[in-house]
Amino acid sequence: MVSLSSPTSSVSNMSERSHFQRSLKRLAQDVLRMGALVEQSFRLSHQALFERNLETAQHLASLDKRIDGYYHQIEMECVTLMALQSPVAQDLRLLSAFMQLVRDLERIGDYAEDLGELSIKLFPYPPHACMPEVELMSHHAQAMLATSLKALADLDAIAGQTVKKLDDTVDDAYDQVYQTLASQRDIKGVVEPILLLGLVIRHLERMADHATNIGQRVSYIVTGQRSGVTPGR
Repeated sequence: MVSLSSPTSSVSNMSERSHFQRSLKRLAQDVLRMGALVEQSFRLSHQALFERNLETAQHLASLDKRIDGYYHQIEMECVTLMALQSPVAQDLRLLSAFMQLVRDLERIGDYAEDLGELSIKLFPYPPHACMPEVELMSHHAQAMLATSLKALADLDAIAGQTVKKLDDTVDDAYDQVYQTLASQRDIKGVVEPILLLGLVIRHLERMADHATNIGQRVSYIVTGQRSGVTPGR
């Protein structure tokens, strides 16, 4: 049977495929760069809260703008590649996962900025007795984010799934601290610091959920099998 495709057409198709693969590689690098900024934002919010370093809190807004810039850029590039190229199933899975994954990163960045604002409001008050538990909760959530990003860099489906197990630790800490705050009696002075701490632990719990989502999206990229993710908020 005579092939209908000419040698020139075959070379052209190979060139387009090579260009598409380079675009995917650059896109993956941008996702990891965005992830590094989100990790930095999380660390700064931790310093603002637990080291009472208000200078770091002031840097979070500008950092969040850079994170948002990556988010919109990556989302647009994914849409463009889907529209202008003809991605095979695995590539389409990767692009789809990237679009969802950067949304999780963007939300973690938003929560980090919010934590910076909460640290400023908490600064006038003496540290609450439960702060060591809250700090440990923050450490666990940061470790989850680092693990999920490492899984993404290595395309490690197993590591991506282990993040879900780590999330149970954060959930347990949230329940414990919440009960401590909710059961306080005979409060002297204003209740604002208790309310603010309630927001802090809620933000940390949500950040851990989004880190879990990232790990599960990595598993989807590698295996093609979807796992349940926590709806974004």
